[in-house]
Amino acid sequence: MENKQKFLSFNLGERDAAVISLESITEVVPISLSEICSVPQMPNCLLGIYNWRGEMLWLVDLENMLGYSPISQKSNILSKMMAIVIRYESKSLGLVVRKLTDIDLLDKNQMKPPESELFKPEIFPVLNGYFINQSEEIIVNLNTEEILNSPMWNTYV
Repeated sequence: MENKQKFLSFNLGERDAAVISLESITEVVPISLSEICSVPQMPNCLLGIYNWRGEMLWLVDLENMLGYSPISQKSNILSKMMAIVIRYESKSLGLVVRKLTDIDLLDKNQMKPPESELFKPEIFPVLNGYFINQSEEIIVNLNTEEILNSPMWNTYV
């Protein structure tokens, strides 16, 4: 049991699945585009700023960052977005995803190391590894520390 860890699972794109360790998540917040204050001349995946508990929280379109089509191009987006608030040291960031799926208990010993030929180049730098579920589907395990330290927004976050 000591090798099992809880992960929040969610969709990436139409078919892919990803997880983030619950240990790195501060909060999950439902969000709509109208609540985001966009900031000009930012990377495309940086949606803007959100007022989170009186703090300024940068929101990232995680799918766009990882090489999928932008969340804002999806239909029915206004009611279905969730921001996964992650924190590392003094940095916080909101990862906007379309849909959370579950909390999974996964065995860390079952995680396979990243293989560049299996994943989009945008995912590889923030990839801890991956799991294979019972349906033989790949579930990517994202590294929140690497996401927070991405050079893409290191000057803003």
